[in-house]
Amino acid sequence: MLRIAVPNKGSLSEPAAAMLHEAGYQQRKDRRELVLVDSANGVEFFFLRPRDIAVYVGSGQLDIGLTGRDLLLDSGAQAEEIMQLGFAASTFRYATLPGTASGVTEFDGMTIATSFPGLVRKHLAEHGVDAAVVQLDGAVETAIKLGVAQVIADVVETGSTLRNAGLEVIGEPILESEAVVIRRTGQKIDEDPKVSQFLRRMQGVLVARRYVMMDYDIRVEHVERAVALTPGLQSPTVSPLHHEGWVAVRSMVPSMDAQRVMDELYELGARAILTTGIHACRL
Repeated sequence: MLRIAVPNKGSLSEPAAAMLHEAGYQQRKDRRELVLVDSANGVEFFFLRPRDIAVYVGSGQLDIGLTGRDLLLDSGAQAEEIMQLGFAASTFRYATLPGTASGVTEFDGMTIATSFPGLVRKHLAEHGVDAAVVQLDGAVETAIKLGVAQVIADVVETGSTLRNAGLEVIGEPILESEAVVIRRTGQKIDEDPKVSQFLRRMQGVLVARRYVMMDYDIRVEHVERAVALTPGLQSPTVSPLHHEGWVAVRSMVPSMDAQRVMDELYELGARAILTTGIHACRL
């Protein structure tokens, strides 16, 4: 049975559960459940603290896990990323009081407060910077005001929290993070068909979320131009209609482009243009 670690709380938890549900896996109904066996799919889910998932997977106790790239790299565990999941995107950056420093190369001798000490120490070492790192569990933006550090390293979304604390973001991002699937370092995916199946299912969800199915009718003489607008993943399906001189076309189209494509098809003479959601797929 495939053993999978899933975030039990925080910003990763609900999106991960939703994606797994879309992929056809059972998910817990009670947040107090720590283990869920999905016998129909041959999977056992373990609901763990997101920060601990890489450790369990890296030790070989669990086969794969869903966590954040930042948490994976900060853990120092013998685990590696094998798939990006497209949610929980974040940017990890330095911030300080205006005029303190302009970038990481000026941090020598300073103290940096962060909830991700492993990531920060590695980044400082890569730039040859000798600075002290203080680990805090949260609200690191107050560390400078309270005199604990001169610089902080934290997840930045809009930057409004930092600005409210009188801080400014400096230097290049330390890391661009998002939710990822991880495995033990060096483990081969094709060694376990259930891992391969799991990744295909998750990839199918990602594709289904990004695309819609588009159907439309168009005259034969305009097919080539229409198909250029809707090439699909392989090629569109084109079928003759009972009405002579017309064909029906079906193709997958990126959902964010669907409205524009429909407008262009209409101008080209297409009619009965429809889009439908895709719930699952295999490529």
